[in-house]
Amino acid sequence: MTLALAIAAVALAAASGGAGVAVRRSPALAQRAACALLVLGAALGLAAAAATLAGGAPAELHWPWGVPGGALALRLDALAALFLVPVFGVPAAGAVYGLAYYPQAARGARAVRLQLLYGAVTAAMALVVLAANAILFLAAWEVMALCGFLLVLTEHDRPDAQQAALVYLCATHVGTLALFALFGLLGSAAGSFDFARMLRAGLPATPGVFVLALGAFGLKAGLWPFHFWLPGAHAAAPSHVSALLSGVLLKTGIYGLLRVTGLFAAPPAWWGLAVLVVGAVSAVLGVAFALAQHDLKRLLAYHSVENVGIIAMGIGLALVGRAVGDPALVLLGFAGGALHVVNHALFKALLFLGAGAVDHACGTRELDRLGGLARAMPITAGLFLLGAVAISGLPPLNGFVSEWLVYLGALRAVSSASPLVAWAALTAPALALVGGLAAACFAKVFGTVFLGAPRSERVSLAHEAARSMLAPMAALAALCGVIGLFPRPLLPALYRAAAAWAQPANGIAGEPARAAVASARAISACAALLLAAAGLLAAWRHRHARGAPLAETWTCGYTRPTPRMQYTGSSFAEMLTLRFGWAFFPRARVEPPRGPFPQRAAFSSHVPDTVLDVALLPVLQSASWGAERVRRLHRGQVQGQALLVGLALLGLLAWRFLWW
Repeated sequence: MTLALAIAAVALAAASGGAGVAVRRSPALAQRAACALLVLGAALGLAAAAATLAGGAPAELHWPWGVPGGALALRLDALAALFLVPVFGVPAAGAVYGLAYYPQAARGARAVRLQLLYGAVTAAMALVVLAANAILFLAAWEVMALCGFLLVLTEHDRPDAQQAALVYLCATHVGTLALFALFGLLGSAAGSFDFARMLRAGLPATPGVFVLALGAFGLKAGLWPFHFWLPGAHAAAPSHVSALLSGVLLKTGIYGLLRVTGLFAAPPAWWGLAVLVVGAVSAVLGVAFALAQHDLKRLLAYHSVENVGIIAMGIGLALVGRAVGDPALVLLGFAGGALHVVNHALFKALLFLGAGAVDHACGTRELDRLGGLARAMPITAGLFLLGAVAISGLPPLNGFVSEWLVYLGALRAVSSASPLVAWAALTAPALALVGGLAAACFAKVFGTVFLGAPRSERVSLAHEAARSMLAPMAALAALCGVIGLFPRPLLPALYRAAAAWAQPANGIAGEPARAAVASARAISACAALLLAAAGLLAAWRHRHARGAPLAETWTCGYTRPTPRMQYTGSSFAEMLTLRFGWAFFPRARVEPPRGPFPQRAAFSSHVPDTVLDVALLPVLQSASWGAERVRRLHRGQVQGQALLVGLALLGLLAWRFLWW
């Protein structure tokens, strides 16, 4: 029954975009119909996931398929059900948000195409999670990748969207090639491409399998240094598409890594330590690069790199626990990472939708052109603030609970008898550093965007977002609060998902996780009480200060202060970004003031992505330049062609002499 609901959900999501084509004469009705079909499909999918996580038995379906090695094999177990929650939840919120943000009546064919692809990518992601055969997994993976490419290219006439989509397409196909090699190795060793046969085959945990899995799924998840496609794609796409990319599509990489590592009964400890190191580097450098950004959506994109790193740290701890036979470490690490998958989908979708509301009202995402929006957009400001608190890992919201589980898992590693495993405890200070930097980054964002005075005329005319945009944001914010204050009911679902992953599931200890969740709930409750007391005190002071005389804010001696005299996002974060100068290659343009009464001065800075802009693109440009020169020689005179043949022969002879 649960699998039938999930299949119906996939079918409804895939067909939802067709309403925009069928009823094109009435664009508003067509978009509402597409939204209703997607929301209905999401409701069915969430019902199937909830029933499975509540204790329902795993459901399977296996049909023959004409593709060699392939089978229409689907399986809904607790691990798949956990990932179906963001797969269906975030697109449903985005579809409602898109009614006002990207209306079909105004956008025309682009909105129709977006709705078709939005439903298709939701169905493809669900099939990736449900697939129990490697060939079916790869087919759904490729459909998901192509739909993601076309969604990034929604605004196809913009050069930044074209470049971001091309980089994404190249990166995702490199990852797909690695997946072909990975499943080729696993399938040949097991004699079948079915995941169940691979699990029973007792596959050897070879380094090649792990490197291919980490590279392929790390590219999709956006782990450092495989993240290079992510900032541009998230910034170029419409905001509800960015919410889907960040909140859901990245998590398919995490799911793939979990599903493949779950095929091995006892993965070696170095697998977990390698994932831990990659996760810690991703988290620290992701938040560091976010601090240096000026574009609101690029900033949020780098925070996706940070949070995927936190998820990887939890998975790394769980892998280490499986290697050394520590069931408590397995559950703490897995529960922290898996819960952060859901939590990140909620608060990151909320933040991207909030950024879209700001862009929709002001026509810009540049931090240094915004300001003072809390007066014009108070509801958006409040919801964005809740998302900022959640992503910073502060109580009483949901980000704190999942990070707290990872903290406790890292501290448990200290008591391990293995000195190698004890190094996993360094996860705790890395996570503390990331939390502090994230809080500083969002203090900068909220202060620059919503406080102070407007920095441009367009911003001063901003207005609150439409109700259909605010409603999904409010729902996401409410879920962040509910999970933060009442995490205990989620523990059985996390236990079942961990049991579905850690095969066999014997010895997964639940008591440390129960104690961790109880302590997290107590801390969140205390934080909520303190916030409530502070709110009551502020209300009391506001009520009794109504008759007090008002005075202007101190203006540092200026008689006519202007918005240009405010702190910018760059100046706010400068002291922190300087600490990471070894990882940045900043580019600045300075026009200093000249003369005793200068009329003009300007300063602008840009921090390129170290991997893409500093390392990959120059190498590719040099290779393209060399290839062009070789092509000209090849098309030129006979002497040039003979020279190329001679050089190739000399190279082959040298290689033969050196290696044999």
